[in-house]
Amino acid sequence: MTGAVAALFRREIRLSLRVGGGAMMGAVFFLIVIALMPFAIGPDLNLLKRVGPAVLWIGALLATLIGLDRLFQADHEDGSLDLLTMTETPLVVIVAVKAIAHWVTTGLPLVVAAPLLGLMLNVDPAALGAVALTLLVGTPALTFLGAIGAALTVALRRGGLLVPVTVLPLTVPVLIFGVGATDAAITGPVPMSTPLLVLAALTLLSLVLAPIAAAAALKLALE
Repeated sequence: MTGAVAALFRREIRLSLRVGGGAMMGAVFFLIVIALMPFAIGPDLNLLKRVGPAVLWIGALLATLIGLDRLFQADHEDGSLDLLTMTETPLVVIVAVKAIAHWVTTGLPLVVAAPLLGLMLNVDPAALGAVALTLLVGTPALTFLGAIGAALTVALRRGGLLVPVTVLPLTVPVLIFGVGATDAAITGPVPMSTPLLVLAALTLLSLVLAPIAAAAALKLALE
């Protein structure tokens, strides 16, 4: 089963990186959101500095949702999903592998780009590392929670429009503790470790529970 899982992971990476695969769509959307914020907020550098970490987190959240509707829908349309469910590999494992590959190609670039884009928001250089660390810990949770929404809407026409509506309420705790950990690193007085550990716990819970929920939703959709 290990070879099948590795082959599936490589397949998902190749599909995401090919032209039209959507790997760069999230990063481009993230760049656009961050680039527009100074025009919306105004030239107040102190205000940009204060809200910058939260803007980076909101931008990463919205960018993560871009392309999540294709996580299962493309395979459902060409019949690959039916073939995947007929293999010996449990559907929960298949969902987890697809979500991990999606995070590697769309979430990880956001973590790398966040410190650079933070400079556009006048975020302190010392705080940029904290933002990147919280995104590294929290964005996997966003992807795995998004997998639930993608599975619920896989058989619906224009289901991609429903994915953000389904997923956004679930991501609120991740957003709260992600921004909270960043603010704690910048201004205190609460140690950064406290909200960061809660954020890590939310990510671990999503890694365990979200594939189970998404696999159950896929089984219902394929019946």
